Amino acid sequence: MASSPLSFTFSQHHVPKHKSHDIPKKETNSPYQELEISKRKLLTSSGLGLIGLLNARPNPAYGEVISPPSPIETSSSRISYSRFLKYLDEGVVRKVDLIENGQSAVVEIYNNALDKIQRVKVQLPGLPPELIRKMKDKDVDFSVNPPKMNMGIVILDLLSNLAFPLILLGSLLLTSSRSNVPGGGPNLPFGLGRNKAKFQMEPNTGVTFNDVAGVDEAKQDFEEIVEFLKTPEKFASIGAKIPKGVLLVGPPGTGKTLLAKAIAGEAGVPFVSLSGSEFIEMFVGVGASRVRDLFNKAKANAPCLVFIDEIDAVGRQRGTGIGGGNDEREQTLNQLLTEMDGFSGNTGVIVIGATNRPQILDQALLRPGRFDRQVTVGLPDVKGREEILKVHSSNKKLDKDVSLSVIAMRTPGFSGADLANLMNEAAILAGRRGKERITTKDIDDSIDRIVAGLEGTTMTDGKSKMLVAYHEVGHAVCATLTSGHDPVQKVTLIPRGQARGLTWFIPNEDPTLVTKQQLFSRIVGGLGGRAAEEVIFGEPEITTGAAGDLQQVTQIARQMVTMFGMSEIGPWALIDPAVQQSDVVFRMLARNSMSEKLAEDIDASVRHIIERAYELAKQHIRNNRDAIDKLVDVLLEKETLTGDEFRAILFEFVDIPINDSKSSVHELISA
Repeated sequence: MASSPLSFTFSQHHVPKHKSHDIPKKETNSPYQELEISKRKLLTSSGLGLIGLLNARPNPAYGEVISPPSPIETSSSRISYSRFLKYLDEGVVRKVDLIENGQSAVVEIYNNALDKIQRVKVQLPGLPPELIRKMKDKDVDFSVNPPKMNMGIVILDLLSNLAFPLILLGSLLLTSSRSNVPGGGPNLPFGLGRNKAKFQMEPNTGVTFNDVAGVDEAKQDFEEIVEFLKTPEKFASIGAKIPKGVLLVGPPGTGKTLLAKAIAGEAGVPFVSLSGSEFIEMFVGVGASRVRDLFNKAKANAPCLVFIDEIDAVGRQRGTGIGGGNDEREQTLNQLLTEMDGFSGNTGVIVIGATNRPQILDQALLRPGRFDRQVTVGLPDVKGREEILKVHSSNKKLDKDVSLSVIAMRTPGFSGADLANLMNEAAILAGRRGKERITTKDIDDSIDRIVAGLEGTTMTDGKSKMLVAYHEVGHAVCATLTSGHDPVQKVTLIPRGQARGLTWFIPNEDPTLVTKQQLFSRIVGGLGGRAAEEVIFGEPEITTGAAGDLQQVTQIARQMVTMFGMSEIGPWALIDPAVQQSDVVFRMLARNSMSEKLAEDIDASVRHIIERAYELAKQHIRNNRDAIDKLVDVLLEKETLTGDEFRAILFEFVDIPINDSKSSVHELISA
């Protein structure tokens, strides 16, 4: 057993006498001590050798039987790097096997004392080129062996890399199995198939029909639904069925969502509210699953109200082929159609949808049986605006001179949301000015701020201010002298937003139906500013201040020709109103679909209307130069003229009543 590699040590009796200088000082022991140590090492080496023989297996590197736990890794089989270099210089190194990527080596050294080759392990400081060169010079057989793979470490590394994916997969499977319970989205983990609707068993929206004003027709339809929910036997006795769906259609801010809150507060039945965009996700099938989950909850709590705001996000017409497709959205819409009126029906569930783009909804969604009623919630009229103002001013302190009817007349085209914002802005402005009550001036300034923008710095006296004054007075004079135009509310030189000056008009009545004469008078009034600049200062002095006016009058003239049939082309609807309100792509397609001759006729008619209106505006400026100069002087001094002040000065110079100019307008329109 003495030949076993495990018994190899560098003791004194193993080293030749001529190499005594290599013996460490601590090994100068007595013969008895050396004998005792040799016996102990012999016993140890014998035991380890037996273990090595029992577990021996072929080593592919050497072709011999060695022990898997290498014996050279023991402390007794290691030598220092300096000693290895010394043995290398002495020529006793026979073979070097580089292991662990060159960080260590197994070295075979010829022992002269024992006359045999023994193996030791050396820790190398990397693999320097000098070492390789020296081994070549000494004709040492050296090779590089790949590191031995520890299967336990490999398996542990593999499991650590797969730990997170395995945990994630397990959680997905666990959640999927739990999601089959009632109320959960089937087969979709993490509740992806569950709807995000806000469910209220006892709705407490804080809104009733008393808080909704200006939409009496829509309120009447919803009051019928509330009455049916409260007393269904009254309608069932004569065979009436409650509508399955009600679609609210109207511009933004007209109160569609407010009506839904009111019906929820009045009916007292479970109420579900969500947006159409909450159905759609990036995962395929999520939207349809959410629709099923929504209606399952609603049917379980019937009678129930389901409010879907912005339903056009999910109900857009299928298969248009423009703008790309979305299979997930179409699957969601198909599921919604099935739930609203499919094979099983949805007894006791009333769906209320709201949108401001009904023209893009799918026809299958709009048919009776799904949305039985379409309620238009339009912009309020004068009476409706006054009622809305009463609702939003009930909690505000108004001055006794404030007239809500006058404010309603000054705000044509304002929605309910705009009026609510107006009263709030007026209250903020009054508070900033340190007032205890809201005055008429606060409300007027708030209207100007909402329509035109923030008030700017007043212009200094000079040529620019005079140009702006003549420009604004030209608007007011041409509009006042043209029959059919709205009366002037005020003329001001106080800048707001991008405008250096403003001329405000107040309509006599709601512009629900507008005549050809009224449209033409608006074009004349819009061109009055440019006409005043050209007549008074000359064509080289016209400014860029009329850019916005020109855009407005061109739009009105083109609508007269293409939509209202008010030109020599004839009573044709040359452009579909839905296309006119759509995006640029549809308008370009509509333009390309008409013939070149028709497009030329349209452009010529638009130009003809504008040119006739411009000639009339310049005629008004030339005929009333004295009145215009007087108005400009007063305006430069006061910076703001009210409508009454403006008319009082103008009537001092006008010889004929304003309405007598009606005949001249008819002559120009029919020319």
